[in-house]
Amino acid sequence: MSVLLDIAPLLLWGGSLLLEFVFLYPLYMTLIWVSGGVQYYWRRERGKPGPDQFPAAGPLPFVSILVPCFNEGDNVRETLGALLEQNYPDFEVIAINDGSRDDTGAQLDAMLEQGHHRLRVIQLAANQGKAMALRMGAMVARGEVLVCIDGDAVLSPNTTAWLASHFVANPRVGAVTGNPRIRTRSTVLGRIQVGEFASIIGLIKRAQRVWGRVFTVSGVIVAFRKSALHRVGYWSIDMITEDIDVSWRLQLDHWSIHYEPNALCWILMPETLKGLWRQRLRWAQGGAEVFLKFAPRLWRWRYRRMWPILAEYTLSVAWAYSFVFCLCLWAAGRVVDMPAQLNVPTILPPAFWGLVLATICLFQIFVSLKIDSRYEPGLLRSFPWMIWYPMAFWLLVFATTVVGVPKAILKRRGKRAVWVSPDRGVRQQ
Repeated sequence: MSVLLDIAPLLLWGGSLLLEFVFLYPLYMTLIWVSGGVQYYWRRERGKPGPDQFPAAGPLPFVSILVPCFNEGDNVRETLGALLEQNYPDFEVIAINDGSRDDTGAQLDAMLEQGHHRLRVIQLAANQGKAMALRMGAMVARGEVLVCIDGDAVLSPNTTAWLASHFVANPRVGAVTGNPRIRTRSTVLGRIQVGEFASIIGLIKRAQRVWGRVFTVSGVIVAFRKSALHRVGYWSIDMITEDIDVSWRLQLDHWSIHYEPNALCWILMPETLKGLWRQRLRWAQGGAEVFLKFAPRLWRWRYRRMWPILAEYTLSVAWAYSFVFCLCLWAAGRVVDMPAQLNVPTILPPAFWGLVLATICLFQIFVSLKIDSRYEPGLLRSFPWMIWYPMAFWLLVFATTVVGVPKAILKRRGKRAVWVSPDRGVRQQ
């Protein structure tokens, strides 16, 4: 009993500090992302040609575009049609049908019969997962640069050229992640995600490039140097998010990952709560799997450039579980009298800090939408929809992190990750 009395002040001080961390962490990270994103724009984007222009680069290499497909019968013709019209001198398109249960395979064969000379098709008998499909495509690819997109994505005409230009300019570039843009906008969730991909995902990638390392490439639109992939063993077939895993392995092998905002890729996203939950839970579990896999070796001095990414992820997980602790304190306070330092009268931020957080968040959204409007004119029209983002999507990130981390810990090691058909949203005609 005396021991408890001795450490009680320490517990109260720790609990009070934890409450402050829950409210202040989003504020600090928003300021870091905005400052990093603006710095990236000022130094690397301002005055640069736009996506409608061809990049000023030396002789561009032969490129192999890999398109893994699973149940993409509704989208694959549109996707491949845009690829075959790429404004690029020399390339091939390799579509890998990973055991689809719909007519994806038949549509690919029909396109071959139409005489598309750049198109090659690989038909896999069973669903083996996106990572295995990409591996199979990479094995037969003739290009040193591999552009990888999803089977429902549509590339802008100059995207391949903008991605490839980085490999010409810098021999240490192992991957270049592109700029996904949302085309499912018929619901509130879809419209919020339009702003999210600019104000959150795009801005964070810019800030992380300023730090020197990125958490992950965008698996829906990314280019790799084949020799770099070969050094790290290609994509892992047992990771639920193969894009996060390969990003960390490339950077641990001291390859750089660049971000190219001119490499536009129009994608379909979930527009139902169920579909959005499944997608974000997969992202959260995948991030945790990668963290558990690589964290033990990241403390070596030779990997110090990964430390900012490691710290950012660790703090984000700590924030999610700290929020759970605050919820528990709030619930306990409804039943028993709590010490003043541990009393949580409301789960909403205090009036002053709530106003500050909302203002800073909206400032971040406005700045990032303004930056990205050079790639998608009229993007600022999404700003009114983003007022719902801080509450709805922060809670989603919190919930998926809390559920995803235990799923990653309990996952059976070595189990192959296979495709699950996602929610594609409601497409506008």
